[in-house]
Amino acid sequence: MAGKFNYGGQALIEGVMMRGSGSVAIAVRNPEGSIVVREEPISATIYRGPLSRIPFVRGLGLLWDALGLGMRALTFSADVASGEEEGGFEGPVVWGTIALSLAIFIAVFFLGPAAAADGLHRLLGLESSLLGNLIEGIVRLALIVGYIWVVGYLEDIRRVYAYHGAEHKTINAYEDGAALTPESVAAYSVEHPRCGTAFLFTVAVISVLIFSLLGRPPLWVRLLSRIALLPVIAGVAYEYIRFTARHINNPIVRIIAQPNLALQRLTTREPDAGMLEVAIVALKRVLAAEGLS
Repeated sequence: MAGKFNYGGQALIEGVMMRGSGSVAIAVRNPEGSIVVREEPISATIYRGPLSRIPFVRGLGLLWDALGLGMRALTFSADVASGEEEGGFEGPVVWGTIALSLAIFIAVFFLGPAAAADGLHRLLGLESSLLGNLIEGIVRLALIVGYIWVVGYLEDIRRVYAYHGAEHKTINAYEDGAALTPESVAAYSVEHPRCGTAFLFTVAVISVLIFSLLGRPPLWVRLLSRIALLPVIAGVAYEYIRFTARHINNPIVRIIAQPNLALQRLTTREPDAGMLEVAIVALKRVLAAEGLS
């Protein structure tokens, strides 16, 4: 979609966040059935500054800011959906929560698989460092997929997954130039190549490739390397997602992107018309703020 900004979003509790080049809009349906919207500007330095044009660097700033936006949006949506007043989830509280969440993510999905693979490597008497790193990657991917699959059975998460589908359908419709109405948007796919689920899968796969280059040093060195190289892996994964999204109509790229698109079937559900309406309201508010509607 030449000449247009790549809009993105996030599914929330009874709502959707849509992000543009200069603003973000959060639309949430309250218990009375009304749609409550919150809009705020986003960092021009991160999204439109010089660093946003440097490959492998731009992704880190964008991802870090997206974490902050996502945390604030989730808190806002929880307050609105429960009929409560918006809480004060700002500043140090946001970044402290993000730091704790990242620490848990690294411990469970990076350090845990490394330690488990080391135990299996010793138990089975394996000598191949490549095989040991492959086992680690398989354990990591299994944990990620397993977690997504298990939480998907929770009713509240199933609704979030349906709003995730509404977010994707709305962006797909906009990028195709279709009318932004529930009837029109409903016809589009719940899959999208720039999805965060695709990013997680890509991180897991790229980590296997990068860690395999390091051989099998002592466990403590491997654990430190998993932490130290995570920004590198994230930067590479972001560029890969960006490339595949821009060239998704290329048959070869489409084939390469299939695992990422397939995994989204676990994190999306078909939304109802009300969910589509919420996603459309969020995107329209962003487009209006940027003079595009």
